[in-house]
Amino acid sequence: MRSRVLLFVAAAAALGWLMIPDTLQADEGMWLFNNPPRAQLKKYNFDPEPKWLDHVRLASVRFNSGGSGSFVSPHGLVMTNHHVAADDLQKVSTPQNNYLKDGFHAKTLQDEIPCKGLELNVLIDIKDVTAEVEKAVPPGTNPAEAFRLRQAKIAELEKAVANPEKNIRADVVTLYAGGQYHLYTFKKYTDIRIVFAPEKQAAFFGGDPDNFEYPRYCLDVAFFRVYENGQPINSEHYLKWSAAGCQEGDLVFVSGHPGRTNRANTVAELKYLRDTGYPYLLQRLNRLEVLLGAWVARSERNAQRGEDELFGIQNSRKARMGGLAGLMDPKLMGRKEKDEERLRNYIVGLQRVGTALPPWHADAMNAFDVIAKAEKVRAEIIKEYALLEGAGGFNSASFGIARTLLRAADELPKPNGERLREFTDARLSSLKFSLLSDEPIYEDLEILKLTDGLQFTAITMGYDSEFVKKILAGKSPRERAYELISGTKVRDPKVRERLWNAIEAAAKNGQTYDLKALNDPMIELARWVDGPARAVRKRQENEVDEPKRQAYAALAKAKFAMDGDAVYPDATFTLRLAFGTVQGYTEDGVAIPAFTTLGGIYKRSAEQGNKGPFELPPRWKARQDKIDPQTPFNFVCTADIIGGNSGSPVLNRQAEVVGLIFDGNIHSLVLDFIYDQDLARAISVDSRAIIEALRKIYDANDLADEITGRKK
Repeated sequence: MRSRVLLFVAAAAALGWLMIPDTLQADEGMWLFNNPPRAQLKKYNFDPEPKWLDHVRLASVRFNSGGSGSFVSPHGLVMTNHHVAADDLQKVSTPQNNYLKDGFHAKTLQDEIPCKGLELNVLIDIKDVTAEVEKAVPPGTNPAEAFRLRQAKIAELEKAVANPEKNIRADVVTLYAGGQYHLYTFKKYTDIRIVFAPEKQAAFFGGDPDNFEYPRYCLDVAFFRVYENGQPINSEHYLKWSAAGCQEGDLVFVSGHPGRTNRANTVAELKYLRDTGYPYLLQRLNRLEVLLGAWVARSERNAQRGEDELFGIQNSRKARMGGLAGLMDPKLMGRKEKDEERLRNYIVGLQRVGTALPPWHADAMNAFDVIAKAEKVRAEIIKEYALLEGAGGFNSASFGIARTLLRAADELPKPNGERLREFTDARLSSLKFSLLSDEPIYEDLEILKLTDGLQFTAITMGYDSEFVKKILAGKSPRERAYELISGTKVRDPKVRERLWNAIEAAAKNGQTYDLKALNDPMIELARWVDGPARAVRKRQENEVDEPKRQAYAALAKAKFAMDGDAVYPDATFTLRLAFGTVQGYTEDGVAIPAFTTLGGIYKRSAEQGNKGPFELPPRWKARQDKIDPQTPFNFVCTADIIGGNSGSPVLNRQAEVVGLIFDGNIHSLVLDFIYDQDLARAISVDSRAIIEALRKIYDANDLADEITGRKK
């Protein structure tokens, strides 16, 4: 990156614009590990050495189910959040044992419970392949051909590195919306076992009323162990535990996998999200929340099977409401408009400098108009795309499985570079692992969700439309959903494995395996939907994604030239380093302290009558006199985080664990679009509370000893 920037230093300096952006706040940024924020950290008298960065990177873990984690012992022990673990706890629960609700503690290795379909990734190498990807697309190539050529090159680069036999995964990551491409190589682990989780009531104390609020009192922690060849791995790089924890004002770091941000978006794209994207998504989330909320409330068994999905919907709804509020804030949009005007002025100003214009200049001049045009197409096709390609209109695991099998039969016989990206060789082992998982799929819940999806499709596309008539086949949505779910065989893992093996065998001979002979109603539904779904996907890729990719790539080069290494990329669910200080804040004239204490949870429960989401688990009531009530419980810091950072370790200068990220406050919900250091805070579980609870509430001394390194 630096070599491209230096070409334009003189021009930028002449214009007076070579500076850190005036909107870049002190602790802002989700930084790449191969481009850490050295300049920003100078004010803290800290400059991370390569050894420090490598150690933290190799100790960090990505949960492919969504979330972050870290190794915290030399024996493959991984720490994350309870709410990251919730899906896995629900999958292994039984009618007799509700591990999500009641918690779990494996007292021996033999007691640890294998997860179903969980994959963990550790980033072991980063390579900049921007030049190779850009070279594959000649200037002036039309968007459809540019997309094809770029995807073929990416598939080639990934395949050259990926090694399924050694569990090596490779992903080309798009950064700066197309300004750079990095090849990330991961060590993949699939034998993951559950070690410990507290009761949900302790992990999510306060429930939805306290979600995204502060002060908080949550033990949102869980532990897994990674195995290979039937034995716990030797995790050479693990994070040691800080006995002292942290204090207000301390510099702390967060190493995790933020999911997605939209900070580099143009104002036109933000207006699309404000006016179209978020309102449509909220309509769907609200509908699903009512549907699942009523179903979960009908019985304890329903709650056990559906509450994790309901929590995810509620969490998304609240987060998007906060994001939409930010987009409707004139101050936030004013800052974004000011940032965009600054970049526009820089690009236009280069024409007056008198030096040769950079090769990206013409594209950058047109970029804002190209993006605005693409956003109009996006608004036009959003409903169709979400229903068909996004499968929102067929909301069920059964449909997802059927479509994966159908598309695998079509895609695998093709050359690697011509397939849909999810079916390329580098991704195939992870796809197969997920597809063949024996995780439970509940028929009654499937019927409920598919019925709603079919109803939503009919409402959106018109009940009398030919497409809706075809998928309903003369039946009501409920009747059709029952027919499809009860008639399909794809939920049987043995059937899926047999079909997958047949598809792979046919593909090796250059043939397409014929799934029609199965006469499976769900596969046939997927076939009917697949044509229109692929068509709208192609429009999205060729008329929205590719033009925006090229436009944002040009704007990214302009930003590099203007601001140098002060520019960090938007989040992409890949490993990033954030930093900040432990710091309270003032809200409506009231000072909010940085820390809460274990004793505070008892006071908060009493204030709410010890009812509903504020009811304490029996174990916590019984052990109240055992714990030190002054033990720090939760704390806030200014580190720049977003969804996906859940489960990230909070570290001190020595790379020791002082906390565990689990949430942000209500003011952090605008961080998708813009950073705010005044009120936005990341919320963590304090390392001292974790050990205090393990020892004095859960009698998990062996686990606490392993984490802290205490010798027996």
